[in-house]
Amino acid sequence: MACRDMDKCEAAAKEIRGETLSHNVFAKHLDLSSMKSIREFAKRINEEEDHIDILINNAAVMRCPYWKTEDDFEMQFGVNHLGHFLLTNLLLDKMKTTGRARIINVSSLAHVAGEIDFDDLNWEKKKYNTKKAYCQSKLANVLFTQELARQLQGTGVTANSLHPGVAATELGRHTGMHKSAFSSTMLGPLFWLLVKTPVQAAKPSVHLAVAEELEGVSGKYFDGTKEKEPASQAQDEAVARKLWEISAKLVHLEERQSVATAGISSAIIDAQPTKW
Repeated sequence: MACRDMDKCEAAAKEIRGETLSHNVFAKHLDLSSMKSIREFAKRINEEEDHIDILINNAAVMRCPYWKTEDDFEMQFGVNHLGHFLLTNLLLDKMKTTGRARIINVSSLAHVAGEIDFDDLNWEKKKYNTKKAYCQSKLANVLFTQELARQLQGTGVTANSLHPGVAATELGRHTGMHKSAFSSTMLGPLFWLLVKTPVQAAKPSVHLAVAEELEGVSGKYFDGTKEKEPASQAQDEAVARKLWEISAKLVHLEERQSVATAGISSAIIDAQPTKW
């Protein structure tokens, strides 16, 4: 379990150990708003683990104020997309050696309202809109999954994305829904009739991770546990490739790979779900 808040992570890990009677549940620190933290986490995992069978990219921040990550990215784009993009790429070699590994990227139905603004991904030129920024990041999740699946063809590793449903978690803390009397008294009861518990919302991710009938299925989008066609803008292969290329440059992925490749001739190089 890779988490930013280690107190919550340890508490959850302890609960899982108690319910499953398994000691093989570990809590590791990972802050997706920090490229340094991501690289340190990936380095530890690659060194300590023999194989990686499943990676569930679950972390997200939703409709927060205009905040920047440690590396000066707009927070929602930085955490929801770039953080997962870098983490996944740093773990890919290990997953490829595992065989039949699965990557699950938790997106959202909000991707249908998303638009990738390549001229201003970090909202430095236009007025900040928390909702549009969130939708952009969730669209990026689906596009990333599509291009990742394309690049993974023939490796045995699959990648799929999903909408888990609206869950009763702290994700919506910045939406302000419960701050007004009208929302709390009139919309609140309706909201709680439609919302899923965290356990219910986690089931689609678990299904994609272990369902036998999904072995070999890749590059798909799921609404819950059912495959569904994503929004048209999420199916644009040219946009997906461009987003990948720009993302790689933003997180300096290509530079790191070039350095590693350059050292192969003179050295033998030996070469998880996130929760925000």
